Amino acid sequence: MKTGITTAQRLRGILAGSAGNLLEYYDWYVYSSFAIYFAHAFFPHGNQTAELLNAAAIFAVGFFMRPVGGWLLGMAADRYGRRTALTYSVTAMCVGSLAIAVCPTYEQIGLLAPAILLLARLVQGLSLGGEYGASATYLAEMASAGHRGFWSGFLYVTLVMGQLLALVLLLLMQYVLLTPEQIATWGWRVPFFIGALGALLIFWLRRHMQESERFEKSAQQKEKGGVRTLLQYPRAVLTVCGMTLGGTVIFYTYTIYMQKYLANTVGFPKETATLVSSASLFVFAAIQPAFGALSDRIGRRPLLLYFGICATLGTVPLLTVLSGVHSPWAAFALITGALFIASGYTSINAVVKAELFPTRIRALGVALPYAVTVSVFGGTTEYIALWCKQAGHEGWFAYYVSACALVTLLTVLTLPKTTRIDES
Repeated sequence: MKTGITTAQRLRGILAGSAGNLLEYYDWYVYSSFAIYFAHAFFPHGNQTAELLNAAAIFAVGFFMRPVGGWLLGMAADRYGRRTALTYSVTAMCVGSLAIAVCPTYEQIGLLAPAILLLARLVQGLSLGGEYGASATYLAEMASAGHRGFWSGFLYVTLVMGQLLALVLLLLMQYVLLTPEQIATWGWRVPFFIGALGALLIFWLRRHMQESERFEKSAQQKEKGGVRTLLQYPRAVLTVCGMTLGGTVIFYTYTIYMQKYLANTVGFPKETATLVSSASLFVFAAIQPAFGALSDRIGRRPLLLYFGICATLGTVPLLTVLSGVHSPWAAFALITGALFIASGYTSINAVVKAELFPTRIRALGVALPYAVTVSVFGGTTEYIALWCKQAGHEGWFAYYVSACALVTLLTVLTLPKTTRIDES
């Protein structure tokens, strides 16, 4: 279809959407990156694995608000505009980050501390549940048809850069600014304050971003979307769930959990674990647009098949070898290799999902089934990994990850070959 949006407007809109996405995921991942320092502040003192297990449990519970956010903000994006929904999401994330930054410790207020932490994560979960669907839809609709995969890759660039920014800040605090004791005492609060302040800038950017022309056309035709309308597309909904299941478990295994795995299982110092994780994430972010551009040339399906086959067959041997390495360089190479496999999914999953739905239901169609699946499987990934370790059967986790990847592989084999973006 013809579009009246200029190249400059398209680029400004993508920048505004991406910058907000970066901050949202920075706020979300700061919790995981700094958990090894603040877990003791919110829970009764015990061994390190027990404290991390409690922190991981709240991390997982926060994911269960993501379907609510996917539903509410997905509906808002389809009815009132992508820009409106994205503005709401960044505001909610700001509130959650500020609450964690100022929360007293367990020694000061007892059980109220983990209760406040839990509530803050629920608010952030609601925010992030709507962020993915709205931003994925916005990027897919703003990008030109021949370069949609390339621009889709930037969704995970900003997602990973948000996580990387959290890790880089931790590295600066570990190596330059503070002692480990200072980080554990009060320094862990600083990144949450930074996230809350950054949300003010993103709020302004998103208030002035260009609305998607496809949404405006749909709104003029007074097309209504909602859960009932979404249920008219059961195959598309199940496809989003199946693709997300393996993709999100692989992603959280090699990004979120790796820092703890290197410190708690491999035996690296916390600082080394953070450095290896940061370096591998930097490479991961850099290759997303390249994988996306490749999909514009050869199609989405070959990349997804590459991911599904390699993740299903390669996870067990890769994690087995990784558990016995002694060199940070070897760990970096193995994790980076795993992230190259993950890129077959992460670089294009947003546009593939958006291409399954018509405009009137696109944001909700991407957000809700994605958020439900992530809340159940992505949010529990590191909890399951830590539970397996505490139970004395850490190897079980690798087989669990492989089984999840197999579900995505089977889903990819059923993908439709048509796109609804250019039809709507």
